Amino acid sequence: MTKDPQAKRKPENCAFVIFGVTGDLTHRLVMPSLYNLAAEHLLPEKFCVVGVARRGQSDDELRDSLMKGLRQFATRPIDDDIARKLLECVTFVEADPKDPPSFDRLRVHLDSLECAQETGGNRLFYLATPPAAFAPTARELGRTGMMKQNGAWRRLVIEKPFGTDLASAKALNAELLKIMDEHQIYRIDHYLGKETVQNILVLRFANGMFEPIWNRNHIDHIQITVEEKLGVGHRGGFYDATGALRDMVPNHLFQLMSLVAMEPPARFDAHSVRSEKAEVLTSIQQPSREDALKNSVRAQYLAGRIGDDEIIDYRKTEDVKPGSTTETFVALKLMIDNWRWAGVPFYLRTGKALGHKRTEVAIKFKQAPLSMFSGTTVDRLSQNFLTIGIAPTETIELQFNAKIPGPSITIDGVEMKFKYGDYFRADPSTGYETLIYDCMIGDNILFQRADGIEAGWQAVQPFLDAWKQAGGNGIETYEAGSDGPACADELLRRDGRSWRKFS
Repeated sequence: MTKDPQAKRKPENCAFVIFGVTGDLTHRLVMPSLYNLAAEHLLPEKFCVVGVARRGQSDDELRDSLMKGLRQFATRPIDDDIARKLLECVTFVEADPKDPPSFDRLRVHLDSLECAQETGGNRLFYLATPPAAFAPTARELGRTGMMKQNGAWRRLVIEKPFGTDLASAKALNAELLKIMDEHQIYRIDHYLGKETVQNILVLRFANGMFEPIWNRNHIDHIQITVEEKLGVGHRGGFYDATGALRDMVPNHLFQLMSLVAMEPPARFDAHSVRSEKAEVLTSIQQPSREDALKNSVRAQYLAGRIGDDEIIDYRKTEDVKPGSTTETFVALKLMIDNWRWAGVPFYLRTGKALGHKRTEVAIKFKQAPLSMFSGTTVDRLSQNFLTIGIAPTETIELQFNAKIPGPSITIDGVEMKFKYGDYFRADPSTGYETLIYDCMIGDNILFQRADGIEAGWQAVQPFLDAWKQAGGNGIETYEAGSDGPACADELLRRDGRSWRKFS
């Protein structure tokens, strides 16, 4: 992870192969990210893009489609010369893992293209496909020898979700590792491309004021929130088979949790950082069925209004089963069994069709004693929160107590807020630029390793099992546009705590 622009180097020459090139992910995020890298002169000198999809089209048709996508989804004004130069290197190949000869043709196309473009044989394969295509595509890449590293590097990028439970994640890892080495696999989570997420490590370990108090002696609890205003929309079939827990917790929320809770790595390198992150997830307590039900909330949204948009009941969404028990909101209470965090609860929540769009980590410090102020009008103190805002704005906010001017001792909570946008000048980005750049230079510090993936699924498996046994019992509801189900407040209230209010 290279953050100093002066230290960034151009990646080695390579071919960038996108499976699912005609899909939404490619148009919305992957190609705009490549354009932004091109605008920053951070693409290789010799570079080509090979788009792969099951349905054929000409090179020009694909280029026209990608240009339309750039104009629609680019995060900055489009420079036609930069866009034209990027798209000139795009070619298309029709291939389907169900048709093995098509992968043989892809290999021939790549071999020919690499000679013509002088890319040196380095290849980055990006699976912007549905999860069901991950293993079949990897098998064909292995069968044809396209993943073999014969003096050149070969890397595979896989999007989430990586498995649907612990067993499927283990099976997918085992299948991939038969074909390639762990260091060739880049399991991507776009949350780790966000500047504020990466800066959690800097905040913790580059400031001597925080690390001494970053433990059970001074921290009361930690809240991690990822709320979305959007409903399920046109993804009813996918979402009904997935749900909020599978979709968000083992990846996005656990990535935030592991960065906040990990021990200081021995070195700032991929192996050390990823080992400490995996160790945190491995240390999450495994609850019994009863405790899993007690320490979790699952709910579905009902019809409501969000801004000017009317949201229909989740169960009435297209491709959602009428009696679906899939959750659109989940809240969990988790405990970590290690010396640093013993007794400190981590409260996680995420959901769709909520009243706010926000992602934040809130660290609640323990209350100061009131005895010093006995005999004064002070009967309470404001809570001390350190809040790391990730979306919609990138901030670090500290909430503490101060005396209100006047003759009496009157105390109120005040805030100090740092906004990245006010202090650092940065061009708008998709969040994928850093991740794609790191893939090309071979830095996998921001990518998940097999043991971390499996540790995350191991932590949520007790909740999946408990919910499956409970069936429809225990599913709550909430109105679209609200703050979520009331029982999520009870999850903290019974511990004498409350969710941080969003201002």
